[in-house]
Amino acid sequence: MEPITISLSGRIDSNNAAAVEQDITEKLASAENAAVVLDAENLEYISSAGLRVILRLKKSHPDLRISNVRTEVYDILDMTGFTEMMPVEKAYRVVSVEGCEEIGRGANGTIYRIDQDNVVKVYNNADALADIQHEREVAKLALILGIPTAISYDVVRVGESYGSVFELLNARSFSHILASQPEKLDWCVREYVEMLRKIHGTLVPAGKLPDVKETALDWARFLKDYLPKEAGDKLVSLVEAVPHDDHMIHGDYHTKNLELQNDEVLLIDMDTLAVGNPIFELASMFNALQGYSEYDHEVILKFQGFDFETGKTFWRKSLAAYLETNCEAKLQEVENKARVLGYTRMIRRSIRRGGLETPEGKKEIEFWKERLLSLLEKTDTLVFSRNELEIEAATERLPDVQSFIGERLEKVDCPFKAQMQIGVAVEEIFVNIAHYAYAPDKGCATVRVEVNEAPVSVSITFIDHGVPYDPLKKDDPDVALPADAREIGGLGIFMTKKLMDDVAYEYRDGQNILTLRKNL
Repeated sequence: MEPITISLSGRIDSNNAAAVEQDITEKLASAENAAVVLDAENLEYISSAGLRVILRLKKSHPDLRISNVRTEVYDILDMTGFTEMMPVEKAYRVVSVEGCEEIGRGANGTIYRIDQDNVVKVYNNADALADIQHEREVAKLALILGIPTAISYDVVRVGESYGSVFELLNARSFSHILASQPEKLDWCVREYVEMLRKIHGTLVPAGKLPDVKETALDWARFLKDYLPKEAGDKLVSLVEAVPHDDHMIHGDYHTKNLELQNDEVLLIDMDTLAVGNPIFELASMFNALQGYSEYDHEVILKFQGFDFETGKTFWRKSLAAYLETNCEAKLQEVENKARVLGYTRMIRRSIRRGGLETPEGKKEIEFWKERLLSLLEKTDTLVFSRNELEIEAATERLPDVQSFIGERLEKVDCPFKAQMQIGVAVEEIFVNIAHYAYAPDKGCATVRVEVNEAPVSVSITFIDHGVPYDPLKKDDPDVALPADAREIGGLGIFMTKKLMDDVAYEYRDGQNILTLRKNL
């Protein structure tokens, strides 16, 4: 049964309370069990006599609620405990965004600049009051935890929905800066990544924010029905295997959600704030800066205000700065993990919005699906480490391995002689894995670089899932024999043992694990 709405107006006091109550009783005579809404938009004053009318009405109609309450009347209801007894909704200032500049758009709403000092986020959900309250709470939490952000100071009506108003005096989004001042791209990258590290370095008290992994699992489980069984199962298992992480992620981190205000960078649009592994954040970044625009390059121009090439450059430079590497193999490894999640989210979103019902939608979904399936074939984990490189165990990938290790040796001021000796050992071990670990098939290897103290040393670990093989069991060649008496081969492991301060091997959990250590 539809609720019955009764309008209150003017004053309700000792002089007219009885008449008002009689009028309400007559209007409800034929609807004893109906829910009742008192519309207080035109109610200017209420005394204790009027409150007694509402209290008696609440007892006979337990679902009673009051809407559109002016501030002065709301204060009386709040003071007397009525806001605790029943739903009481304030009247909201009405704001129009017609002709206003759009400065941001996310999954849950659009942000408009309504004047020089203020912006309003208009929610897609017409019944958005709970969403607004949630965003205000998580934004306050972020601010307390040290993340610079704008806090909403007002809630307004915008058309059929609600909006949250923020003060952003003369602020410009990073999207606007990139579009109007392309020469500041590197500056934007630096500030963008600095904020990202601050977010990801923030530990959130348990239970304060949702876990984005649960959301990602919903994406994967939804998409499972649209993929070949093996690929669908693998996608779900990859997401399930990502470990829980209580560090903060923004959830919709792109250049329209960073604002420069008086030389201070502020994070906005906080309703997606969550906790989780950084790979979920990188996936949403990839989507915003590249993924959504891969099929149609005009998409990013409409959304961010700059072209596809700018978005691609900004994404790659930001990823390199975040991972602290220019090693192309490492960047590709992490990007591919982000793309798995990114394509999963985009395909699901398109299907839920009717993408399979139009020819162009089908083409776009197939475009993303083809790339997702290709990535799933060669992805064994979505987790990444700055100190590890996952790479195909093939001799032609040796330069990538050497580049990755070389970067890390330079960061710890490794002496040139030690760098050369490590380089020789790395080549011998990696080439050995490439030739024999998976032969005649192909496989992957993980290369991990760690800096140790007491004594200061570098450890380089090679991990593969190939046939068990302990190279340290091989006898050392007799280097005193003349050339015609010596066997070909066997020098690689011998040199490695001589050049390194320690070489250790173990076979564990189906993996060959060989670690080299060099004192510096």
